[in-house]
Amino acid sequence: MKEEISTPLAPKAIGPYSQAIKFQNLIFLSGQIPLNPESGLIIGNTIQEQSKQVLENISGILKSQGLTTGHVLKTTVFLTDLGHFPEFNQIYQEYFPAPYPARTTIQISKLPKDALIEIEAIVGIPSEK
Repeated sequence: MKEEISTPLAPKAIGPYSQAIKFQNLIFLSGQIPLNPESGLIIGNTIQEQSKQVLENISGILKSQGLTTGHVLKTTVFLTDLGHFPEFNQIYQEYFPAPYPARTTIQISKLPKDALIEIEAIVGIPSEK
């Protein structure tokens, strides 16, 4: 049976979806955009600032479950401009230890609230947890 994950350490859902869903030994995180969890407003104007906020939001959901970014198996990254890829990649590697998660990066035309980036993730829960 699936279980909803909801935490004040990440922004509230802005639509009919959950922050994350736990199913067996996996957690599926909904796409996170650079919203401040308290104000609900976009943080930052640059890809670096927005990337950090998105990754902090992901970290908050993981922390609420006693997990870290080291438990992330796969991410999907949506960028509105692949020209931002080098700057994004620099921030991304600060948050994930090796071996890095599998990753797909896609350029799309627009994101909610005109964000520059959105990241979704699949997380593995260790069997001893």
